[in-house]
Amino acid sequence: MLSSFDALPTDIPANLHLFFTQNLLAWSAAHPRPLPWKGERDPYKIWLSEIILQQTRVEQGLPYYERFIAAYPTVWDLADAPEDELMKLWEGLGYYSRARNLHAAAKHIANDLGGRFPDTYAGLLRLKGVGDYTAAAVASFAFGLPHAVVDGNVYRVLSRFFGIADPTDTPAAKRAFTTLANQLLDPERPGAFNQAIMDFGATWCTPQQPRCPQCPMLPHCVAAQTRRIADFPAKSKKIEKKERFFFYLVVNWQGNLYIQKRTQKDIWQNLFEFPMIELGALPTDSEEATAIIRQQDALSLPLPETVKGSLSRPYRQTLTHRYVSAVFFEIHLPDVAAGWLDQPFFKHCLPVQRSDLKKKFAFPRLVDNYWDAGAVTLTLF
Repeated sequence: MLSSFDALPTDIPANLHLFFTQNLLAWSAAHPRPLPWKGERDPYKIWLSEIILQQTRVEQGLPYYERFIAAYPTVWDLADAPEDELMKLWEGLGYYSRARNLHAAAKHIANDLGGRFPDTYAGLLRLKGVGDYTAAAVASFAFGLPHAVVDGNVYRVLSRFFGIADPTDTPAAKRAFTTLANQLLDPERPGAFNQAIMDFGATWCTPQQPRCPQCPMLPHCVAAQTRRIADFPAKSKKIEKKERFFFYLVVNWQGNLYIQKRTQKDIWQNLFEFPMIELGALPTDSEEATAIIRQQDALSLPLPETVKGSLSRPYRQTLTHRYVSAVFFEIHLPDVAAGWLDQPFFKHCLPVQRSDLKKKFAFPRLVDNYWDAGAVTLTLF
């Protein structure tokens, strides 16, 4: 059994290299994981699948991939797609910058590169939204180039097998793990090796309850042999999450609701939402909510006394770097109060029929949860 490394190994013994690579490829052959993009050589489909699967489980991403391929079978179709249509199709996947980058890269490939994907690792890296991992995946799967993929699954497999205690969330560790993965890569079958190590980490060497007793790597796996599976991979820092509080006005007037697009560089950019006031804390009742509305400079006209709002309970969404909590204050304006909507607060708002709200517009999940609850008194908190 190999003893634990204090740092990343720089020289892998030939017998250990051979053991790891051969057993990994043999395991993959014996445990196929059928997915529509596996074995695919079309760089467009590979690239699309990899962008969708960033920060996303395969089970969640698969139906999105199938819908995108059906809607946009070529990179030209994706480049020509209206942005709002694309964002609606992406709705629910989260990390919406991926969708914006996907669209920008598709336009560049279609309009500037004549529809031809870059066929080098360096060329792929120049595409918007493509980092080392995605470039390596497309390069190896589409073009057979010897570039190892390194993602969370790969970190976990390598750190456990070699007993690497170095934290994986530093630039130095990323470079070192990439070097190690490239040393292990089968240059004759880079795509097969990359797919095998990703599948192995995703289905066998899992974060919780890995299948160690049946594992082909067991004889030389440091983590298993030393009974320290939970110690790998190590991380050095914990993300501090900021709290944000959103107060939404759900304004009904003459059968329409009023929504606006989030165009600023912030979370949920280019998604739609109800007009919103960001606060230091959420109102807890309708009286407090009404008082907040009356304090807004952009709402200089007072809310008509006859108008009563209904305040939802809080909803909450966890993002990578923040928690967002929100309440929704639903208001029904009488016809005579139409002037209230002419104020600066609503200048970017779009009137939408209730029936069209979910059909045509992409919203953050938090807003969807409120809307899907069907009543302001319900909560998914």
